[in-house]
Amino acid sequence: MSQKYDITMKNIFSDMADDIMSYFLGLQYTKIDELNIEFARVERRDSDMIFKCTTDKGNVAVHIEFQSENDEKMPYRMLRYSLEIMEKHDLLPYQIVVYIGKNNVKMANSLNYDFGEQNALDYKYKIINVGDIKYIDVVKTDYYDLYSLLPLMDQNRRKEEGEKYLERCVEAIKDIPLDINKKKDIAFKAEILSGIVFKREVIEKVFSEVIKMFRIEESETYKMIIEKGIEKGIEKGIEKGAKEEKFSIAKKLLKEGMDIDRIAEITELSKEEIKKLMN
Repeated sequence: MSQKYDITMKNIFSDMADDIMSYFLGLQYTKIDELNIEFARVERRDSDMIFKCTTDKGNVAVHIEFQSENDEKMPYRMLRYSLEIMEKHDLLPYQIVVYIGKNNVKMANSLNYDFGEQNALDYKYKIINVGDIKYIDVVKTDYYDLYSLLPLMDQNRRKEEGEKYLERCVEAIKDIPLDINKKKDIAFKAEILSGIVFKREVIEKVFSEVIKMFRIEESETYKMIIEKGIEKGIEKGIEKGAKEEKFSIAKKLLKEGMDIDRIAEITELSKEEIKKLMN
């Protein structure tokens, strides 16, 4: 996946795994454990999510990757990941790529060749395009963690309604029958993910009311992202290169759709400095 969302990827999607497996996959399972695999021989990166699960087909490793851009090499990456999973954990991999990009999916989901019975490959995995999921279908369910993905869903309706569609998403989140702390987390994640498909000024306008209402800065996900991705970086650069570190952090937050005022408060950069980074 593009590195622009590396800071928040684990935090944003960690709570969605159960709902993705149940709603998107219709998978009947019992989750046993989360498997932490670093694909050192592949790309020196961590996989997004891998869970050891018991299903009606026995124990499997459910491997979920999130992709915000089309990658023509995705089938090769996924095949390498599947081999790593089988070798390290002796589990059959059930692999899914959840595509959250702005453009249509153009990635293949298979690799195959046939040079006869003794030399053949027929490999496939599942791609879920969040843009194909209908808004109305999700809001009728109690898979509330998936509400963070609402701004990326229903691509045709989203393009037709624009800002009005994002307002619908925010209203749906506000109406979730959960405690305020859970709604804070869902709203914050939805705000960040909105940056993939909506312009920053639209996001700021639509989310301004819910930010004040929920005090999103108090959400656990917000605190975790700030603590792990921002404060750590700032502290590391206090004695040397602190300014450069703040610029780097500000660039990442701009790409995630965070508004300038909040970035200035977090990084202690001036609004003028941050605006220059937008170019």
